Order: sequence, then C-alpha cells, then structure tokens
Amino acid sequence: MEEHELKSILVRFADSGWELISAPASAYLSGENCREELIAAVRQANEECGGCGCEYDALYERFLVLSRWL
Repeated sequence: MEEHELKSILVRFADSGWELISAPASAYLSGENCREELIAAVRQANEECGGCGCEYDALYERFLVLSRWL
C-alpha cells in the first residue's frame, strides 16, 4: 500500500513542472540511483514552499514519511 502511494506521489512530483522536484522524481522513476538527491530535493521544496497552501504541501511531508520504502 505504502509503496503504491509513494509511487503516486513521485509521479505527481515528476509532472509538477517544478524542476527542483520534477527532475529527481523523474530520474528515480526511470530507475536511476538518486535516492539521497530526491529526498534532499523534497526537503528543500518543503522548506521553500511547504506552507504556501498548494496541493503539494501535504505531499512533501507524506513523501518524507514514506521515503523509507525507496
């Protein structure tokens, strides 16, 4: 269940159009070994945008909880 939710979040990040999260999410989904870069990018996105009220705010936090499944 968590793995499916994680992949769904990664797809949303990849489709976001925000290079900060879209590039590492796309790379990870393509099979690249970039786990640490992806987590760092999501942490940075959460710091920069995590409270703006957009649809991604909750996804950053949820991704970080689920990232142990990566």
